[in-house]
Amino acid sequence: MSEANDNSASLRALALRIDELVLLSRRLADENRSLRQSQEALVSERANLLAKNEQARSRVEAMISRLRALEQNG
Repeated sequence: MSEANDNSASLRALALRIDELVLLSRRLADENRSLRQSQEALVSERANLLAKNEQARSRVEAMISRLRALEQNG
């Protein structure tokens, strides 16, 4: 009878461990989904910042050109 009890206890322990692993798997999947969304948002934000930086650079270069032209004409 002891062997049957041992098997039953082992099966319960295995079932409990499987349940824990299922929960962990779900939690990791949720975390992974959240991290992917954050990464997409950061990539988009970076692209916007790079575009704004390029616009600012172009404006500064245009101002410098205008100032040089004024300097040569003045």
